[in-house]
Amino acid sequence: MSQVDLHIHSTASDGKFSPAEIVGRAAALGLTIIALTDHDSVDGIAPALEAAKSSPRLRVIPGIEISTDMPDGEIHVLGYFIDYTSDELRSTLERFRSSRQRRAQGMTAKLRDLGINIDWQRVQEIAGDGSIGRPHIAQAMLEKGYIKSIRDAFNGYIEHGGPAYVEREKMTPAEAVALILRSNGLPVLAHPFTASDPEAMIIELKAAGLIGIEAYYNGYTADEINRLVGMADSHSLIATGGSDYHGLDDSDETGLGGAAVPVKSAERLITLAQERTSKPANL
Repeated sequence: MSQVDLHIHSTASDGKFSPAEIVGRAAALGLTIIALTDHDSVDGIAPALEAAKSSPRLRVIPGIEISTDMPDGEIHVLGYFIDYTSDELRSTLERFRSSRQRRAQGMTAKLRDLGINIDWQRVQEIAGDGSIGRPHIAQAMLEKGYIKSIRDAFNGYIEHGGPAYVEREKMTPAEAVALILRSNGLPVLAHPFTASDPEAMIIELKAAGLIGIEAYYNGYTADEINRLVGMADSHSLIATGGSDYHGLDDSDETGLGGAAVPVKSAERLITLAQERTSKPANL
């Protein structure tokens, strides 16, 4: 188990556990650095930072995972050390939140047409106060026995291009990088193999201000990790990583700290954040 996990979701988006519960679980496991990176939401950051005051050996990095759109699918961009109080960031995320709800309603209707009858009210109950996401729909499908695992919902129904998939409002990867930078954050490309041509995407986003790529990720093989670390080195980027933990009832999921993220990856990220903070405003 790693002491570092830079990709974690809470009930502020589509995770099972509250931000405070995430912090408590991470501390109990002996993790020393984590990042809360909810989908298109910063609502969990303040509660997580407050909870971390009771765990002085655990550092919580304020983060986010922004969903962006490409012709062949979604690309996600992580933002670390963001100013989660930014008015621009919050107003943009509020538009995304409304779009997520409309999309989830559309997916529920499409599933009904496919003979999969899940209640919209139940999806809302599962999401709670968090931003509604596809895992909430998958959980409702699992509860009613339509699928055997959360992954089955994505692979057979609600993945990009699937029979029940519905588009929503998104931005381009480069626009997400720019938004994170304007929010004083450090943008990192999440699970790069989602892109059809990872290196081309890395090159494009490096020009926009990308500072890292997620190389140590749940489910990636040693060869894939080595390939991504090599790309990071060749483009002078930080190789970060995380579990993408949601806490869902799914045996396929990697647990907190389950991705072998080197401590030095987090330390490089922290150092870069400190360097940027210390620079004079006119530089």
